[in-house]
Amino acid sequence: MSEQFEPADRPDSDEAAERLRRAGYSEADLQREVTELEQKSETAARIFDLRRIIGGLFVLYGVILTITGLTDSDAEIDKAQGININLWTGLGMLALGLFFLAWLWLRPTSHPTPSLPAETLEKDEQ
Repeated sequence: MSEQFEPADRPDSDEAAERLRRAGYSEADLQREVTELEQKSETAARIFDLRRIIGGLFVLYGVILTITGLTDSDAEIDKAQGININLWTGLGMLALGLFFLAWLWLRPTSHPTPSLPAETLEKDEQ
């Protein structure tokens, strides 16, 4: 399978298919390999989904700022004109991070996995 494969819409696709047949590969073998690669690609897309990264970072920094805001002294709060800015910013970041993670959980990225066409399976069996 070290040869380059041409997409089916190019004029050289018949030549590529013939090379595969001579090399001992059927169309079903090629279709199975493509399906396996698509599944691996889909898994990588789920792992590196930006919603997971952004949500995780916002939750982490939100927890840190919320804890900092809860332990701030009166002098630090007076510097911000009486507003506990660390606490409010931390709670906002925590809420935003949880929103991203909930969005990821409610709407996961998934692409329909194509199944092998029936005619390909019939050709392979013959």
